[in-house]
Amino acid sequence: MAQNEHTNSSSDWAKMLGDTHSVKEFRNFHWEGSFSDYLDLVKKRPQITRNAFQRMYDMVLSWGTTSYVEYKKNIIRYQFFDDPIDHGKDAVYGLDVPLMKLVHFFKSAAYGYGTEKRVLLLHGPVGSAKSTIARLLKKGIERYSKTDEGELYTFKWVDNKGNDHILGNQTELACPMHEEPLKLIPQELRPKILDELNKGNKSEHKVVVTGDLCPACRYVQREFMRRYQGDPIKVLEHIRVQRFLLSEKDRIGIGTFQPKDEKNQDSTELTGDINYRKIAEYGSDSDPRAFNFDGEFNIANRGVVEFIEVLKLDVAFLYDLLGASQEHKIKPKKFPQTDIDEVIIGHTNEPEFKKLQNNEFMEALRDRTVKIDIPYITKLRQEIKIYEKDFNSNKIKGKHIAPHTVGVAAMWAILTRLEQPKKANLSLLQKLKLYDGKTLTGYTEDNVKELRKEAVREGLEGISPRYVQDKISNALVNDKAGDQGCVNPFMVMNELEGGLKHHALIGSDEKRREYKELLAVVKQEYEDIVKNEVQRAISADEDGIAKLCANYIDNVKAYTQRERVKNKYTGQDEEPDERLMRSIEDKIDIPESRKDDFRREIMNYIGALAIEGRIFDYKTNERLHKALELKLFEDQKDTIKLTSLVSNVVDRSTQEKIDVVKARLIKNYGYCEICSTDVLNFVASIFARGDVKKRS
Repeated sequence: MAQNEHTNSSSDWAKMLGDTHSVKEFRNFHWEGSFSDYLDLVKKRPQITRNAFQRMYDMVLSWGTTSYVEYKKNIIRYQFFDDPIDHGKDAVYGLDVPLMKLVHFFKSAAYGYGTEKRVLLLHGPVGSAKSTIARLLKKGIERYSKTDEGELYTFKWVDNKGNDHILGNQTELACPMHEEPLKLIPQELRPKILDELNKGNKSEHKVVVTGDLCPACRYVQREFMRRYQGDPIKVLEHIRVQRFLLSEKDRIGIGTFQPKDEKNQDSTELTGDINYRKIAEYGSDSDPRAFNFDGEFNIANRGVVEFIEVLKLDVAFLYDLLGASQEHKIKPKKFPQTDIDEVIIGHTNEPEFKKLQNNEFMEALRDRTVKIDIPYITKLRQEIKIYEKDFNSNKIKGKHIAPHTVGVAAMWAILTRLEQPKKANLSLLQKLKLYDGKTLTGYTEDNVKELRKEAVREGLEGISPRYVQDKISNALVNDKAGDQGCVNPFMVMNELEGGLKHHALIGSDEKRREYKELLAVVKQEYEDIVKNEVQRAISADEDGIAKLCANYIDNVKAYTQRERVKNKYTGQDEEPDERLMRSIEDKIDIPESRKDDFRREIMNYIGALAIEGRIFDYKTNERLHKALELKLFEDQKDTIKLTSLVSNVVDRSTQEKIDVVKARLIKNYGYCEICSTDVLNFVASIFARGDVKKRS
């Protein structure tokens, strides 16, 4: 019995492993054929010959796009940057406009409009997602090479019978730079072959061959031509074309270079070096077969190379970068200029870029660089997404994060990045809300567009998301949170403020003071938010609101039509209740001078609905809904005696009402037992302060 169970278990594992490494997929990835077979493939699917920029552009588009209008401008959102490959692990938020510029760079390069001869430089403050974007592009192009749309091919030399040792002591020699097989076609035959390949080609990608083979393959081709006295057909019989997959881990088509100490930098890290062990075999250090074409430029051929902190490179390296970008050539030691086909991405921060601007010796690099600013996010909703990705109920076990905890941290981070508005009547917090899509009386889309235009450096300074993430982490693990099992906004704000003393990137006490003042702004905003939530929880009696609304509408109707209202209790006709109407309208700041207009608007709206056969619902009018809630709260506040919470002496009747409010906070707003009690106590203390002020 036990043996059968063991057999079944082994069989199940075998099936799972078989599914993971399907034979069909393996064969597809490891296709091999003759050069003629490859020409047939090219004829059927010309896109397999695309260059690195074309492939990168098509890869981004392959994930689809969505579009929306912002400030009267059509914005395209490329879904690739949501990181569908890793389920959002490296998703980039709130940078749709810079990412549009990035994709436009690839589009221009793909069509050969000039940007393919430039270094793409991502520039921005620390923690602004530059590395994330580069990582996404590398990950995307690697996965794309495993799809039918993104397949690409290279070749190897085979020689089983030769005794002239063209391949050395080997029977196979793979092209060390994974060259495009069409480069094997001699220059004089290319026009004729390409015309034939492009005949009837309805694809937007025409078959094009540029550049020569790498030194090693050129040497081997030349030696085989000598063997066969110039017969290219015989030479091509030694070619096996094979599909290959880009892989950062295997250093195939994806390179990454990180500057080291200047004394230890060596250009061979970019362009390869001599293999001294093979000199004895081949007899010369100028024999390309004795050279390792394994520098970052070599191995990144056909794909992408990333330069981390590119402007920290030694000047000698920058010369290699200039040739690689402008001419698409590199210069390996002791060998001629060698063609490359790859996307070159660098990224740098503000101080390093300023050095570049001030260095007259770097003019050539500046001229060959396309800079794309990757600023910090300036939209609150998008900033919140960054933190919610790491701090959510799925990842944080055993602790509850109170509502608005992440929101207030994000709000403060964005306030530090915004420039003070030039309009005297607009606060920084109001500016934040406008950027986040909120409406503000007197401000149109054009006004918001103007605000953005006048703030040239907005998002290039301020607090990094990394700092905020660190402080939220601190709040989660500190003793107080451990005891309570709930992290609230005040814990996080205390961590944010406490860390400012030792923040390495804040250069002045004045800046620290400014950031502390912004925390005070956030605390005040948080007070207003939770007051509103508690008020809504207290007045969440829909029947009560509906009755109040019906009473208000009856009085407004009588007022606008100059009629009297029947008192439901006495049956007497009375004048409209001005005191009731004004007590509701005051809640949403309708001045006395505007009350008639507001009341007419309400009645006109109800009339328009009636014509359409629809019934008025107060929930569809946000302003009126808010006013009714606030009025009901005011009427019920004293019956609940919320301020008595401060004294901790609460009678049973009041406690029952408070429990109902807490239940609503938990159900409707995401509070837990701990933080709902905390927030009620906090709001009670606010009202207690207000009562004291009134009495004094």
